[in-house]
Amino acid sequence: MPKNKGKGGKNRKRGKNEADDEKRELVFKEDGQEYAQVLRMLGNGRCEAMCIDGSKRLCHIRGKMHKKVWIAAGDIILVGLRDYQDDKADVIFKYMPDEARLLKAYGELPENTRLNEGIGGLDEEEEGAADDYIDNLLGCSGGFAMPLGRPAGGVRIDSDTHYCNLEKFSVETS
Repeated sequence: MPKNKGKGGKNRKRGKNEADDEKRELVFKEDGQEYAQVLRMLGNGRCEAMCIDGSKRLCHIRGKMHKKVWIAAGDIILVGLRDYQDDKADVIFKYMPDEARLLKAYGELPENTRLNEGIGGLDEEEEGAADDYIDNLLGCSGGFAMPLGRPAGGVRIDSDTHYCNLEKFSVETS
């Protein structure tokens, strides 16, 4: 059986957690760079992003960020544009949620940019979104949530299925 010649395994490759919670200086775009919002992750270190200039680009995550900075759908990123390929770009930097809010406050991002959500996520500004979310969880249509978080109609749970009615709340005991 061969001897291990390395200096550790998978955990060594991951590196140390370098206190990302500290305040860091806000990075603004320069010439040849653009802000973008990730639409979806494609795998193999690539993602599809909608740039602020209105074009959709295939973005490649650079090696320095690969497996160290996790990027998800809805994140605000800084991409480097390519001179020779307009439909492709390279991810240079990922903004934390508070940094993205600052960019929007400074006017770097347009007002219609939706921050801090995945595609199809809930937004506090959207009225009734939480009620729809609760109804979808309960499988009820047209139900409303009371302040305690319970449905106004009755819910009966039988093993893996549940039933909802809006007339009366009745509890059946076995």
